[in-house]
Amino acid sequence: MIDRATIDKIIEAANIVDVVSDFITLKRSGANLKGLCPFHDDRTPSFMVSPAKNICHCFACGEGGSPLNFIMKHEQLSYPDALRYLAKKYGIPIQEREQTEEQKKVQTDRDSMFIVNEWANDWFQKQLYETDEGVAIGLAYFRSRGFRDDILKKFQVGYCPDNRENPMGKIAVAEGYQEKYLINVPNEKDTRQSIGTGLCLKNEESGQLRDRFRNRVIWPIFSQSGRVAGFGGRVLDKATKGVNVKYLNSPESLVYSKRNELFGFFQAKQAISKKDRCYLVEGYTDVMAMHQNGVENVVASSGTALTPGQISIIRRLTNNITVIYDGDSAGIKASERGIDLILAAGMNVKLLLLPDGEDPDSFGRKHSATEFQQYIESHQTDFLHFKSKLLADEAKNDPQAESKMVNSIVKSIANIPDEITRALYIRQAAKNTLLEEKLILDAVNKQVRANLEEQARERERERRRAAGETVAETGGQPQQEQPVQSLVAETRQSQVHDKRKEALLIQMVIRNGEKRVFCIKDEEGQEQVYSITEFIYYSLQQDDITLGEPLYVKILEEAMEQGQNEKFQASAYFMNHPDAQVAHLAYVMCTDHEQLSKYHDASAPASNPDDILAEQVEHLLSDIKLSIVRQQIKELVAQTKNPEILKDKEKYMALLNEFKEKKEVERMLAKICGDRVLG
Repeated sequence: MIDRATIDKIIEAANIVDVVSDFITLKRSGANLKGLCPFHDDRTPSFMVSPAKNICHCFACGEGGSPLNFIMKHEQLSYPDALRYLAKKYGIPIQEREQTEEQKKVQTDRDSMFIVNEWANDWFQKQLYETDEGVAIGLAYFRSRGFRDDILKKFQVGYCPDNRENPMGKIAVAEGYQEKYLINVPNEKDTRQSIGTGLCLKNEESGQLRDRFRNRVIWPIFSQSGRVAGFGGRVLDKATKGVNVKYLNSPESLVYSKRNELFGFFQAKQAISKKDRCYLVEGYTDVMAMHQNGVENVVASSGTALTPGQISIIRRLTNNITVIYDGDSAGIKASERGIDLILAAGMNVKLLLLPDGEDPDSFGRKHSATEFQQYIESHQTDFLHFKSKLLADEAKNDPQAESKMVNSIVKSIANIPDEITRALYIRQAAKNTLLEEKLILDAVNKQVRANLEEQARERERERRRAAGETVAETGGQPQQEQPVQSLVAETRQSQVHDKRKEALLIQMVIRNGEKRVFCIKDEEGQEQVYSITEFIYYSLQQDDITLGEPLYVKILEEAMEQGQNEKFQASAYFMNHPDAQVAHLAYVMCTDHEQLSKYHDASAPASNPDDILAEQVEHLLSDIKLSIVRQQIKELVAQTKNPEILKDKEKYMALLNEFKEKKEVERMLAKICGDRVLG
């Protein structure tokens, strides 16, 4: 566990611009910065970062919060691990207390899987460098490909031997790692929810573990924050020549989804942002070769067809992408869908074809770093010229092949969302194909309509799937986050006055709870200074009032406890709270534009900010008490109409006296509230 003092240091050091900039490109927008939201498919920058408030907020999907909230959400980290991430980033040492057995039990599957992967990554590297087999086979392979030691260390490559007597899985279990995190149990409904890293395979009959990546060199695949999400392995043993599976990846799981991972992104993200361009290649060694030749803004799709998820990751840092192909025409054709996906994302795509038989790895070994970089810079072309030339060479004088070529170009152009850019490419395509521009335009418009119809159908399918999953996952009950998200929204429902006022009161606690703005004389005439939190707490306690929302009660009580700390700042404390509900509510209340000024008389003489805060709190409390008294009066009136009460003169008179007392209290409170009474 991390002590409170260290947590405070981490929260104080964490800068929202620094943290968010590690994942998306931000551009200045007045006093703030903006970029593409990493939490939804953002087409126009809607993610705002406020350096002054040290928070971020997406105006499209509503996600945001403090630097700690951002890391927890973006990297799917627990509260402690998000703190560790930020501590590492800012060089803050952490002295942790030993976890109790109970705390170990509640450690999440996701956290445990990351821990197992980190251990395996270290183990693979030790096998490569510190064992005879690793040096003779694994390291020799990388040496034969011409890779320098600094590149091997940069990508943390490793080796997994085929040791049947003492496999990695057996060693891991002996060191205390649970078997369920070493194997992988697929989730039939959603493989991305599968538990276990899949580092090992289990023989169901014997119960023995066998290493998945045996006889392979290993590449760790890092998440965007630098955690080991999965692995890729290449078989090397001569005895397995001709094997069907030359390359092998970790299975889909809670921590690894091949469709949403890019090899080398962690090592490349700063260069991508700086160069404002990303190079996309096919394999692990291609990425390493380009780094060795001085080109670091490069990632690989790891041999899979490019996915929207991978494109989205790149687009957060740059709008410019160059796809590098080797001379394999079959591979180029297979990647056509990837080009269309990039265009559909509104990105500027360039294409580069290497000489026949070359890939970035082999080409890099034959040329100096300068020659390599010059070739890349001078041979890039846009998709239209690239596709036109490629298909024209194949079509020759075959009308059917030419028609296929034109339709392929039309399909790509139709994916471009910007109408002006689309029009320019239509004009260029007409020149290249010697066809009338109107003919190309009509074909593109027809394809655009078809695309829109398909997108509408897909959205409907997604909506239905989402609705079905919600019912299945929650059994028809509201999801856990819904009460949190609706707490402030409910305050705007005019018919729910009490909840609205309570929300505004807690908003005062979260925003300004530590401020000492009340000076009150005690029974001996001595002045006592109270914070906003203390004044609210004691005032409610004095009238035996309990807030109706349990989360509000929790926040108020915790603010009272933390108020003993001189460095306590309510907004920072609650926005970085380990309870996700509290943190989200604090974020919403700190960014919500609910106007509390209606509780301050605009016609009154100008006061200092502390006086205004004190007056707002007093009026809020009076308003809440007034609502309670009025409800009590309604209940008394209802009782006086009860036939049984009417027969009992003594009870009836008692009710009338209580009614008079409550009406007097109502008049006093109404006078205090004046026209500020809501409702």
